[in-house]
Amino acid sequence: MDRCVVLVDAGYLLGAAASLLAGEPSRPRITVDHAALIQGLRERAEEETGRGLLRIYWFDGAPDRVPQPEHRRLRVMPRVTVRLGALTRSDGRWAQKGVDAAMHAELTELARNRACADIVLVTGDGDLLPGLMSAKEHGVAVHLWAVQAADGDYNQSEDLVAEADERRVLDRAWITRAVRLSEPPAASPHPEPRSEIAAILAAPPPEPAPARPAVHPAPSRNGTTPPRPPAACAAPAGRDSAPGGHKTVPTPKDLATLGSRPPQPEPEPTATLRWSSDRGWVDRGVPEESPEAAALPMLSELTSPEQRWADREEDITAVSGDPFEVGQVFARRWAERLTTPAHLAQLAGQYPRIPHRIDGELLRYAARFGLLSHKDDQLDERDRYAIRAGFWREVDARTGTERAS
Repeated sequence: MDRCVVLVDAGYLLGAAASLLAGEPSRPRITVDHAALIQGLRERAEEETGRGLLRIYWFDGAPDRVPQPEHRRLRVMPRVTVRLGALTRSDGRWAQKGVDAAMHAELTELARNRACADIVLVTGDGDLLPGLMSAKEHGVAVHLWAVQAADGDYNQSEDLVAEADERRVLDRAWITRAVRLSEPPAASPHPEPRSEIAAILAAPPPEPAPARPAVHPAPSRNGTTPPRPPAACAAPAGRDSAPGGHKTVPTPKDLATLGSRPPQPEPEPTATLRWSSDRGWVDRGVPEESPEAAALPMLSELTSPEQRWADREEDITAVSGDPFEVGQVFARRWAERLTTPAHLAQLAGQYPRIPHRIDGELLRYAARFGLLSHKDDQLDERDRYAIRAGFWREVDARTGTERAS
């Protein structure tokens, strides 16, 4: 048919773009405007082939093949189909599995079924050579596009370059229309401590108690010495002990022994959670939710089976997976399904802390979009902040609340 198809190896396209702009093939070093990138690919393919676009296939890897936010943004765009392979880590490096095989299968199937007259390949992997040759045998013209190499050399298989019918280079000017270097995170100032914590930090260190003279127990009538008190009751000597044996700052080991002391005539309160510093230590109680917060319903309690099915459809087709957007969608559904309007005002009064049950449900919902997952073996806290910020933005919009940024 008189149409063209574009097959994009995202690992090659974005990795080569990162090498060109940042000097290393690290995709986190660049920021991609996917809408502009897809539009640029479509316009250039139609211009160079002289045919209308049938479809753009975007091949990429993802951990456990779970679509990431960028994949969700892409797959809801018109004329874009996303195919995911596995993304695994070995020897400290990420590697795609199954992407080349998926591209080979799609390339061969399109040519065999005569679904298009021209195929544009944006890749550099020589493993696609058999598929390219098969497409040519079925009468399809194959266009091979390369990303300009940082060192001016080839970043594609020479055999692939030799077999292609046409070859073009996506130069720096074309790449920078949709791709730019990521800005380094700005250093945020240290927040001022809360007033009660500041007062504790400013307090002078406690004066050590005067050393008590050692009292040796007198021998009993039978000549034996009474046993000494258990060691758990005595202050152990350590690096925080004062010269007279007085301990100014207890260690975690000391705190653990407080709960296992034998009963005393006037038992001391057991302390399990404490805040400590080099200036002293105080008790911190376990925070408990107010009765109003505990009474707020969860989204699952407000959602019918029909709504749950519709929510899944919306998640798949309309929600891009951006963390801020995910928080907004969750808050919108929760607010729209409330049977008691006063609950929305109660929730707004809990700002900035989302009640524990609702917050846990919000984060579980975000996990469906590949958020809150391990990235480079570290939990990305920025996604959590963005999710909760989106949640509160939606709540504020519905209650008419204006808050300072």
